Amino acid sequence: MDDRATLATAAALGARGVEVVRFNFPYRERFEAVVAGVRSKKTLIIGGRSMGGRVASMLAADGFACNGLLLFAYPLHPAGQPEKLRDAHLPRIKVPVLCFNGTRDALCRRDLMERALTTVKAPWRMHWLEGADHSLKGDKVLNEIAEVTRDWLAEH
Repeated sequence: MDDRATLATAAALGARGVEVVRFNFPYRERFEAVVAGVRSKKTLIIGGRSMGGRVASMLAADGFACNGLLLFAYPLHPAGQPEKLRDAHLPRIKVPVLCFNGTRDALCRRDLMERALTTVKAPWRMHWLEGADHSLKGDKVLNEIAEVTRDWLAEH
């Protein structure tokens, strides 16, 4: 929860009026406990970066009560193993999703993600960050993420 990219993303979102709760989670149950603690908010958007986003998407697919998903660098497949897709649960998601991936992300080939999303009925907005890799590093990328997130949240 205290890595540089997470802190920078939280700060950029916070500067735009988006409240962010950061935490470390060793297990899915821990994720659920933290999220349940902030459930009193009017709108509860869960999500995370890479594995954290995958865990959040699995919770939403299993019916966890939330209003949306915010995913950063969703790991659609292991690096170098595009045949091992992590998409089976995605069609069960019922809440709006905003997902950011870089066009050079070794864990999310664009063509495979676009194909996986054809089975998803929830309103899923896929935002591709031109030239970014799985780290989603850089001020330009961070600012784009924060601006798009702010606008998306205003719509939901």
